[in-house]
Amino acid sequence: MGGMLEDIRFERHFRTPYSEGYYIMQGNSLQNNNRLGTVDIHFTTTAVHGTLILERELEETELTKLIEQIDEDLVLSADMPRDDFLVSVYVGRDVGFFSDEYFAEENNEATDFEDNELR
Repeated sequence: MGGMLEDIRFERHFRTPYSEGYYIMQGNSLQNNNRLGTVDIHFTTTAVHGTLILERELEETELTKLIEQIDEDLVLSADMPRDDFLVSVYVGRDVGFFSDEYFAEENNEATDFEDNELR
């Protein structure tokens, strides 16, 4: 079963002074370029907190290897002091991306509809 997660790479999505977010990509060819999930890492004064969202379930051995790889490649390389790396893991699917612009468009459409109703 070994080797399942050897082609994992992390693509930074955002960075703040005390947090980072990454897409977890699997595969290095254009034909096999699948997102495995995302991880958000938050650095506090004593611990590092991670929220790992996977888009498919992993065996426990694969999951622990992935967390170790996140720790080695992303957490330790950030050179922030830490006593522990605490990770919450979720499995889900991407249902959309929302921003202020999306809600502004939604509100404009609702306002247009209400204006038409009043006439």
